[in-house]
Amino acid sequence: MPPLRGGAIEKAWFRLGKAFARKGHEVTHVSCLCDGLPAGDSIEGVSHVRISGFEASGSSMLLKWRDFRYVLRARRALPQADILVTNAFWAPLLVRDSSRGVLYVHVGRYPKGQMKLYGRAKRLQAPSEAITAAIQSEVPSKADLVKTIPYPLSWDLVEPAPANESREQTILYLGRIHPEKGLRELVKAFSGLPDELRRQWRLDVRGPWKVSEGGGGRDFLENLKDLAGSAKKAIRFLDPVFDDVKLRKELSRANLFVYPSMAERGETFGLAVLEAMSCGCPPLVSGLGCFRDFVQDGSTGFVFDHRGNDVVDSLSAKMIEILSKPDRLPVIGSAAYNQAENFTLERVSKRFLDDFSSILSVS
Repeated sequence: MPPLRGGAIEKAWFRLGKAFARKGHEVTHVSCLCDGLPAGDSIEGVSHVRISGFEASGSSMLLKWRDFRYVLRARRALPQADILVTNAFWAPLLVRDSSRGVLYVHVGRYPKGQMKLYGRAKRLQAPSEAITAAIQSEVPSKADLVKTIPYPLSWDLVEPAPANESREQTILYLGRIHPEKGLRELVKAFSGLPDELRRQWRLDVRGPWKVSEGGGGRDFLENLKDLAGSAKKAIRFLDPVFDDVKLRKELSRANLFVYPSMAERGETFGLAVLEAMSCGCPPLVSGLGCFRDFVQDGSTGFVFDHRGNDVVDSLSAKMIEILSKPDRLPVIGSAAYNQAENFTLERVSKRFLDDFSSILSVS
């Protein structure tokens, strides 16, 4: 999909393509024809070829079948190239014409056995150290082919982070409204805060809930509203925002960003968390390995234990600890902003281009 509907992978590679083109490289993106976009055009030096595809499905088997059909179509649209970056599950298996480029597999999802099938790949690239470790455990004989290169920030850091004084007493979640994101636990934890704290703070949950957009569906959304109970006046469920300007405005008004994902084999990076940090908004995250690359508890953010016997109690206790000492938030927010500087488009795109060159030099 194009990045019009959000999505870390789509947003990252859309920006990376333009950065590569500015360096003088010829770049082509093959993606899904949707949302009224033309079948082909050029955006800031990047050629876009769009082919018919499918909407998302809750069935993993149906997704794989649709992906298979999509890659067959995409294969016919591929230009000759030096490097072929793949994201679709079937692409490394179905694209066998070497004139389409050296196979560079972007592992944007937690590996589930398929790495053993990608014998022709010259690189297995992961966005985080946690995913690198997962790939290497799956194919230890190819450990030297695995490399960690993160996603770049979704925007340039052109201004200092907004001052804490301009922020609202708001805890913000931005992302897919889906069970694996830990939202049931978040709503319960917020509802269980001491009355004094709950009167001072508001929880905003913003993101897509429709299954076609990767959400958990209307029933799940209504379940969250029911769980709010007596705290429902302090919890708002808001429509998704995909525009970067509006996203930055949201992240610049909140005092705390919370991303309590429980997806042990789902999260691969956490771009939404990094986006919050780039706006000076300190994050509170679960203990998933992918967050360790940029969130250190008490330094650049906060981490709660999501693997214990009572996740709600753990999250609630951490929120009480944070909200009871609000003077720490601007300090942590400033450190988070500084950490985000390591993920600028300029720095990350150079790492990719250097890696492409190293692969081509020995191919």
